[in-house]
Amino acid sequence: MPIWIEREVDEMSEKRYMVPNISCGHCVATIEREVGAVVGVERVTADADSKWVTVACENESCFAEVERVLREIGYPPES
Repeated sequence: MPIWIEREVDEMSEKRYMVPNISCGHCVATIEREVGAVVGVERVTADADSKWVTVACENESCFAEVERVLREIGYPPES
């Protein structure tokens, strides 16, 4: 299973990350708040049922920071 899926969305790049540690609404809120604060992130949604986090950025360079933040807050993407 890939850790992310990438595609262009309205001139933005989007990636989906499998994050197995998501278990509740608090996890979702934390991820959306912290990842949403990354410079360049336009949209972030997390889903506790599917364990996917979807992030849209204005450019490719912000994804490295998104991944760093996910690891830092205890929600590392599956590798």
